[in-house]
Amino acid sequence: MIKTIVAEDNLYMQNHFVNMLLADGAFELVGAFADAFEAEKACENADVDLVLMDVQTAHNHSGVSAGARIRKNSGAKVVIVTSLIDPDVLARSKNGGADSLWYKDHGDTELIDVIKRTVAGEHIFPDMSPSVELNEMFSCELSPRQLQILRRFVQGETYDEIAESLGITKSGVRWNLEQIVMKGGFKNKHELIAAVIESKLIVTTLKDEI
Repeated sequence: MIKTIVAEDNLYMQNHFVNMLLADGAFELVGAFADAFEAEKACENADVDLVLMDVQTAHNHSGVSAGARIRKNSGAKVVIVTSLIDPDVLARSKNGGADSLWYKDHGDTELIDVIKRTVAGEHIFPDMSPSVELNEMFSCELSPRQLQILRRFVQGETYDEIAESLGITKSGVRWNLEQIVMKGGFKNKHELIAAVIESKLIVTTLKDEI
């Protein structure tokens, strides 16, 4: 039996994942938690093979950060399952935050397959995060540089701060943001920020530690 913890703050989804795993017959439920950090503590006190982990859990605690610590300290496999399409989530998961990552809308059959292959030693990640519609454009049309600029702008950095952190000019920051606003058909940058946050393209509220 695969001894499993589920970390998911949405009670409906938490119950769904628990029922999905138990119905398969190969899994034994150790516990289910709304908070990734509580799941992390549970791994310190129990024999756990697998943690099925959401990204944005209770109190905005980061499942990716908790997953990295779980992998380091307990040896349990961590499968991130999320609806967040933020490319940074996928990148951080690949760089130590998880053994595998899958998106919630891909269905239970695919997810069970990913989980079992991960427990067997594979690392499974999508090649890229899904593209999302931003008014009159899609997020895949943003260049990596534009996404970097947009992330920092959404996080509240000034043009000067963005320019310094990315090693570009202030005018370059302004030009790129204006291009995104124009291409997306937004009235202004405030509309752009609202669309980015609503689409979950960029997540700024995750807490890595208590």
